[in-house]
Amino acid sequence: MVCNVTSLGLYGVMGYPVTAECALSGGLPAFDVVGLPDAAVKEARERVRSAIKSSGFDFPVSRITVNLAPADRRKAGTVYDLPILVGILAAGGQLPLKGEPDSAFLGELSLDGRLRPVSGILPMALAAKRAGITRLFLPADNAPEATLADGLEIIPVGTVKELAEHLTGEAPIPPAPVWQEALAPMRGPDFNEVKGQEHTKRALEVAAAGGHHVLMSGSPGSGKSMMAKRLPSILPDLTRTEALACTEIYSVMGLTSKEHPMVRRRPFRSPHHTISAAGMTGGGASPRPGEISLAHNGVLFLDELPEFHSDVLEVLRQPLEDGQTQISRVSGSVTYPSRFMLVCAMNPCRCGWYGHPSGRCTCTEQSVRRYLSRLSGPMLDRIDICVDVPALDYDELSGASAPAEDSEAIRARVNAARNLQTARFGPDGPACNAQMGPKELRAYCKLDEPCQRLIRGAYDRLGLTARGYDRILRVARTIADLDGDEDIAVHHLAEALQYRPPEHLRA
Repeated sequence: MVCNVTSLGLYGVMGYPVTAECALSGGLPAFDVVGLPDAAVKEARERVRSAIKSSGFDFPVSRITVNLAPADRRKAGTVYDLPILVGILAAGGQLPLKGEPDSAFLGELSLDGRLRPVSGILPMALAAKRAGITRLFLPADNAPEATLADGLEIIPVGTVKELAEHLTGEAPIPPAPVWQEALAPMRGPDFNEVKGQEHTKRALEVAAAGGHHVLMSGSPGSGKSMMAKRLPSILPDLTRTEALACTEIYSVMGLTSKEHPMVRRRPFRSPHHTISAAGMTGGGASPRPGEISLAHNGVLFLDELPEFHSDVLEVLRQPLEDGQTQISRVSGSVTYPSRFMLVCAMNPCRCGWYGHPSGRCTCTEQSVRRYLSRLSGPMLDRIDICVDVPALDYDELSGASAPAEDSEAIRARVNAARNLQTARFGPDGPACNAQMGPKELRAYCKLDEPCQRLIRGAYDRLGLTARGYDRILRVARTIADLDGDEDIAVHHLAEALQYRPPEHLRA
């Protein structure tokens, strides 16, 4: 007898339906799993065998063949344990499945019949919804995350015995309630802890308001890393669509839990400069997301930027432009969402003290140029805002100056600017000014004659490219939004121009 049980699998960060075809036939006892299974799927045979016996069922003494269809796509992980067990018991007549035509099963089994949680539940639940599945049986610990896919009946299962009693009608399991969590107030580093650096704070405020990429350059101890780590405190909250997109990625990586199944804050990723290109973009035999995908809809902070390997920096080019990363392998290609805000920090030279008032720099001009040459022109051209972070004087550091503005006040202005952008672009348009395309630039970044004279002179003087010109317009549009102005004025454009890379970086 053959019994088909619907399950789900993962390919990248996308789920897809999988059918576990379980057949019992005569011959010598055997248990084979086919359909391009990896080692974890093959080991399901022993977990399923032990779980069946531990749950009070009889393990069939016959030839068991399980095919995971589609058979031309590699199956990985332990998610197929439960559908294989259900298929074997149903094929042997020990478990009824007649009333579950639109149901799917997934979960890892322990040897005593308990269900353990698996990774990637949200993308698989969304795939089940697209495939017309209405009911999902899965481990109880995964139920809160699965309920985020609206429109599915989620049945949380603790053990195989509980599942059997539900299917026979002895003890029905009530569906899991939709998970909800009130967003707690932001707690963490605040900008009021930063002494001085008003110019840099203003640049970060502009960056947060428009989603622009930032490069901070300054001597050690000037506060670059300190301010970058406080940037999430002034970013707007995630929308539900953005939160679900982030949660899918974190779910695949196993970074969600039953207590916190949904990503509610914008991600902040800060990889070490020794990271490889594969670690940054993702990869592996079964490709998994990298740091730039984990920073989707959030911030990717690269401290000590010139210390990163050149190949690591160059792989950022496509994601910075397209908002996605494509990983190509012999078995196929996977595309990951990678729409992030890049924030970088660097020293002006290898020793870090070039241009410092103390004059302690020991680098030659040649070594300074060699150090800065690690940043390619095309990479710098993709950064919207460059700002020098000067060393603090004693009065600023000692607290003699006025108290610094807190993050809540800055965040209010950022939210006001983002609300203007949302109303301008609509639900189907760009999420922020940094994502504007040619159509939006023509419509919302029109310049009057004084502005055109200013940008025309800067274009030749600064050696701007077409990409650099567009980025200046986007930053100027954000500055105008912060001021609540409908049109870009000369002072908005002038401030945007001063954020271009300085001469020593462009040399």
